[in-house]
Amino acid sequence: MRIVLALTTALFASACATVPAQVATDTPPTATPVTVRIVGLNDFHGNLEPPTRPVQASGDTRLYAGGAAYLASAVAQYRAQNPYSLVISAGDLISASPLSSSLFLDEPTIGVFNRMALDFNAVGNHEFDRGREELLRMQNGGCEQHTLRKPCQVEPDFGGADFAFLAANVSTESGETLFPAYGIRRFGSGADEVAVAVIGLTLEDTPSVVTPDGVRGLDFADEAETINALIPEIKAEGVDAIVVSIHQGLSPEGQDDSFGCTAISGPLREILDRLDPAVDLVISGHTHRPYVCDYSTVDPARPMLVTSAYYGGTMLTDIALRIDPVANRVIGKTARNVIVQSVGTDRDGNAVEPNPDYPRFVADPDIATYVARYADAAREASLRPVGRISGPARKDGVENALGNLVADAQLAATRDVGAQIALMNAGGIRADIEPAEDGTVTFGQIYAVQPFGNTLVTKSFTGAQLIAILQQQFADPGYAKMLSVSQGFEMRIEERDGAWKLLGARLNGQPIDPAAVYRVTMNSFLASGGDGFTGFEAGSDVVTGQTDLEAMEAFLSAGEVRQVPATNRVTVLRGAQ
Repeated sequence: MRIVLALTTALFASACATVPAQVATDTPPTATPVTVRIVGLNDFHGNLEPPTRPVQASGDTRLYAGGAAYLASAVAQYRAQNPYSLVISAGDLISASPLSSSLFLDEPTIGVFNRMALDFNAVGNHEFDRGREELLRMQNGGCEQHTLRKPCQVEPDFGGADFAFLAANVSTESGETLFPAYGIRRFGSGADEVAVAVIGLTLEDTPSVVTPDGVRGLDFADEAETINALIPEIKAEGVDAIVVSIHQGLSPEGQDDSFGCTAISGPLREILDRLDPAVDLVISGHTHRPYVCDYSTVDPARPMLVTSAYYGGTMLTDIALRIDPVANRVIGKTARNVIVQSVGTDRDGNAVEPNPDYPRFVADPDIATYVARYADAAREASLRPVGRISGPARKDGVENALGNLVADAQLAATRDVGAQIALMNAGGIRADIEPAEDGTVTFGQIYAVQPFGNTLVTKSFTGAQLIAILQQQFADPGYAKMLSVSQGFEMRIEERDGAWKLLGARLNGQPIDPAAVYRVTMNSFLASGGDGFTGFEAGSDVVTGQTDLEAMEAFLSAGEVRQVPATNRVTVLRGAQ
């Protein structure tokens, strides 16, 4: 059983928090090998500044890690181990970002990775959050406005990415890929020349996890089929190594050794089992889990390495491919995950020195200055108080207080158009709210919770339509997508042997009447069928209102102290296990 909730700040498994012995697969070389160093990244999500909370290392040890300036130093250090190198991102470089990047449409994140000399970024699902045209602007530059936010607020001449976005399985109406399917880097010359191909792609299910309007007209193809179809073409280019950078991941649940391949599951596992054995390395992401897996221990016919470097620039994967330039093949490969330890700041604003038992990095001064420019521009907005709440509001659990708070705010904002119920998707809630001691919450905090700029949409549904929407929470067996519900609405659900089922729903104590009509508010992502909730596309008497962020600010500012809601709106009955 797996419940899909709003993403939480994951903790590193103890085995992956240290710098372990390298995972390696080697065969005797047939010629003097050439080493190509690859730095693997994934799921940066615009985390320009170091996180304010530490992450778990080994045992009880917690480290401050991340921040673009520290990541840049780490990337440069590991890249410099060999004269030939690549830096590759497996998607979600941008969007679902903190205020200092998201407020400026992630332009500074593109600027940071230009300065870091990133080579390739495979598109992730979040690259599509603001739609196709805005994503193309990220690559090509310019200041044309495609969203509610104004572009080029800090840099009037945004030039776009110097690195290449890759999208092998995303095609447009013309049948061409939205971005190139792959790129090739050649190193050396003559008999010693080696070539590395990088195929980049996102998850096939991207349209179900982003606003459908943003990907309308685009086709997202099967990942394994796309990769395998490209192999003959790539081989004809005379490449020596094939790397796949894919925004899809493994979920090593219950795994003691996060550097091994035991207990791996998730959609990427099914893709790996179908891949052409010519693939040497898979750099992955999306699940925000750190791992380095020698896949030959799972399937000897597919001796590839599979890696992921956690989330937010707090970790990188140091990878080396040894290539025989005569035999035109990889003869050895190693990989290890490294925590990007930085100088942290505790909740009182005091600097926390790095732990000497772990690798430490010095902030790159040029990138630190560049990030500070945007952080300063965002600070005034970020620190503005918007209200007070009675305690922490967090987003974990089948039902959670923060989801209830968001739903209540959206209901309050739309009562004037007849709203009776508000429903909120878990994936749209990106951060907890930890108020100050007196309960104060800032604009920066509520922005971190809902950074997507969705508008509120209110529609009329019959009770039968509403029940059908609620049942879509459990459309995939063992894979629940829980909705948060507003005050006065209740759900009863059953979990039995990993399967979930809706037992009933009530509004103000009365069962939902299939023939009655109810006014329901949701965000624009859900309203257009996002996250697989296609039932929201129906409905009548549609009214579009303010943004979700405006609704939350108004809700928190209306009163002395807003009480954090109790978690008593969803009743879960547990059956046999």
